[in-house]
Amino acid sequence: MASYTVLFRIILVLLSFSDSAVHVLSLSFGINYGQIANNLPSPSRVSVLLQTLNVSRVKLYDADPNVLQAFSNSQVDFIIGLGNETLQNMKDPLKAQAWIQQHVQPHLPQTKITCITVGNEILGGSDAQLMSYLLPAMQSVYEALVNLGLSKQVTVTTAHSLTILENSYPPSSGSFKQDLAEYIQPILSFLAQVNSPFLINAYPYFAYKDNPGEVSLEYVLFQPNSGMVDSVTNLHYDNMLDAQIDAVYAAIKAMGHTDVEVRISETGWPSKGDPNEAGATPENAGLYNGNLMRKLEERKGTPAKPSVPIDIYVFALFNEDLKPGPASERNYGLYYPDGTPVYDIGFKGYLPQLTFSADSNKNSVLSIFNFLIFLIVYLLLSA
Repeated sequence: MASYTVLFRIILVLLSFSDSAVHVLSLSFGINYGQIANNLPSPSRVSVLLQTLNVSRVKLYDADPNVLQAFSNSQVDFIIGLGNETLQNMKDPLKAQAWIQQHVQPHLPQTKITCITVGNEILGGSDAQLMSYLLPAMQSVYEALVNLGLSKQVTVTTAHSLTILENSYPPSSGSFKQDLAEYIQPILSFLAQVNSPFLINAYPYFAYKDNPGEVSLEYVLFQPNSGMVDSVTNLHYDNMLDAQIDAVYAAIKAMGHTDVEVRISETGWPSKGDPNEAGATPENAGLYNGNLMRKLEERKGTPAKPSVPIDIYVFALFNEDLKPGPASERNYGLYYPDGTPVYDIGFKGYLPQLTFSADSNKNSVLSIFNFLIFLIVYLLLSA
C-alpha cells in the first residue's frame, strides 16, 4: 500500500510539469456518470480522471460491467441502477437474484458497490402499472441480497423527482400528492425497515426556468439574497435547495416517518439551453455548482435538519449528446467528453489522451508523456 501511495504521488508531481496539470482536491459530493452519448472517453480513462479529482462516489444508471471493471480496486463507492424497463422482471425473486449474481457479485469486493436504485422517477410519471411494480421489485432485490449475504454492504432504494410533491411552500408544509400515497407510504415503511435513504432528484433550475420573473436567481444560485422565512417554523432559508430538501422531510413526516434520511441523487444546472430555457448559461452553471461545492464543504444540514449533513450527487460528469428533449438535457456536464471543464469551479482532473499529435515535436513529446502516465496509473489502479 505504501509503494502504491508513493508511486501515485510521483505521477501527480510529473503531471504538474505537463500542460495537463491537475489540481487535486477532495470533492464532498458524488457524481452522476451518465453515458447517453456517442463520444465519451473509455471507462478506464474516466477512472483516472475521477481519481485525480479525488472523487470517491459515483452513481450509474445501469450496471455497466466495463465501468465497474475499470474502477476495480479504486476505492470508489458505486450506486448502480436497474432501469425502469426491468421492474416487471425484478418482481420475480428468482430473476432478481439472477440479476445480482450476473451484474453485482462478479465485481465484489474489488469494486465497491454500495447501493442499487430500482427504477428512476417512476412515481413522477403516469404509468400506474409501472408504479405498482416498484415496491415489489425493490423488495425482491433486497431479499435476493439477503439470500446472497450482501444486504449489509449493498442497500436498495429508488430515486424520485420533486413532482411527487403536492406542496413545497413553505417547506414545513411539504406534502406528497394524494394519489401517490398508496405507493409512497409502503415504500417509506420498507426504507425505514431496511435502513435505506429516500432519494430525490432536486433541480432549483426548473423552478427558475418556469418562473424567471418571480423566482430570484440569487436564491437558486446560493448567492447573497434576503431569502425567505417559513411562516410556520420561523426558519430562514437563503437558498432553494435547502427548502426543497426540507419540504421532502416534511412530506415524509406527514406520513408518519421521522426515521428515513433524504439524500439528493441528482442536482445540477445546464450550461446551455434552448431560447426558451431561461438561465441556462455556463456562468450560472458555474455559480450553482461552485457555490454548491463550497456549501457542502461546510458539512452542514438544512435549517430543519441542521445536524444531518446534506448528501448530494451532482448531475452530471459529462455533457451527453444523445439525450432526448430540450438542449439543456445535453448540457448538464461538468466536463466535455475530451476532459475539458465546461466552466471553471476551481478544479481540474486529468483525462489521459491516447492520440499522438504530429503537429510539432513538443506536442509529440507531450502525447507520449501523457500516454506513459496513463499506462502507469491504469496499471496501478488495476493492480
